[in-house]
Amino acid sequence: MATVILFWLLVLLAVTFVWRAVVVVRQGYEYTIERFGRYTATARPGFTLIMPFVDRVGRKINMMEQVLDIPGQEIITKDNAMVAVDGVVFFQVLDPVKAAYEVFDLYRALLQLTTTNLRTVMGSMDLDETLSKRDEINARLLSVVDHATGAWGVKLTRVELKDIRPPQDIVTAMGRQMKAEREKRALILESEGQRASEILKAEGQKASQILQAEGRRESAYRDAEARERAAQAEATATKLVSDAIASGEALAINYFIAQKYVEAVGKFATSPNAKTILFPIEATQLIGTLGGIGALAKAALGEDAPAPPARGRAASGSGVPIPPVERP
Repeated sequence: MATVILFWLLVLLAVTFVWRAVVVVRQGYEYTIERFGRYTATARPGFTLIMPFVDRVGRKINMMEQVLDIPGQEIITKDNAMVAVDGVVFFQVLDPVKAAYEVFDLYRALLQLTTTNLRTVMGSMDLDETLSKRDEINARLLSVVDHATGAWGVKLTRVELKDIRPPQDIVTAMGRQMKAEREKRALILESEGQRASEILKAEGQKASQILQAEGRRESAYRDAEARERAAQAEATATKLVSDAIASGEALAINYFIAQKYVEAVGKFATSPNAKTILFPIEATQLIGTLGGIGALAKAALGEDAPAPPARGRAASGSGVPIPPVERP
C-alpha cells in the first residue's frame, strides 16, 4: 500500500514538473522568462521549455499594433479659446524587454505622455489653426511622443484627433463669419459679372461705331466719286456744247437752254411750298423750244435741217430767245 501511494506521488510530481516546464506562447505575444525574479530570456511564439520551480513567466507582452484611446479633455488655445479634444494613438512594442522593465504600466504612461503633449501642441496654436491644421497637429504630436517612447521599446505609428469641439458661442460666431464671407464673395462675383458685362457692351458699341464710321467713310467716298463723275460728265457735255457753238452750230445753244428751261419748270412743279403756279409765258414758247431740240437732233443724225426761223421774244418780256415751233 505504501508502495502504491509512493508511485502515485512520483507520477503526480512528474506531471507537475512537466506542466511547469512547458510554456506555450500565442502568436502575436512574447513572454519574458525570469529566474528567481531576474530576467533571463524571452519566449517566442510557440513551444518553450523552462526550468520548473526555478524559472517562471514574468510579463506577457503584446507585440501587435495596438490602439490607445485618448479621453476627451478641454484645452485652452493660444488666443484663450476653450476647445474639447479627443483622439486615438496607434503604437507597437518593438522591444518586449524594455516595454516590460523600463516603464511601469506602459498603457498609463503612454496615455499621460500623449495627453500632456497634446495640450502643449494645441496650446501654442490659435483656434483657427487648431481647426484647420489637424494634419500638422498630428505630425507634431507624433514626433514628440515617439521620441519620448523610444526608450521604452515602443514605436508610435499614428496619432489621430477624432474631434475638436469649440464652445457653442464660438460656433455661432463662426457661422455668422462664414455667412458674411460667402455674401461678400457673392457680391464680388456679381460686381465682377456686371463689370464684364459693361466692358463687353462698351466693346460692342465701339466696334459698332467703328463699323458705322467705316461705312460712312465708304459712302462718302462713293458719293464723292459719283459727284466727281457727274461733274466730269457735265463738264464734257458743256465742252461739247461749247465746241458746237464755236463751230457755228446755233441749234446747240438752243438745246442747252431748253434743257435748263425744262429742269427749272420741273423744279417749280415739284416744290412743296406751292401747289398752284402761274407762269407769264405762253405754251407755244415751250413748244417752240422743244421744236428747236428736235431740229438739233435731226442735225446730229445727218438729216437736212431747215434754216432756223427768226427768233421771237416771250410775251412776258423775258430776255430768253425761244425758237418758233415747227408746224407740219
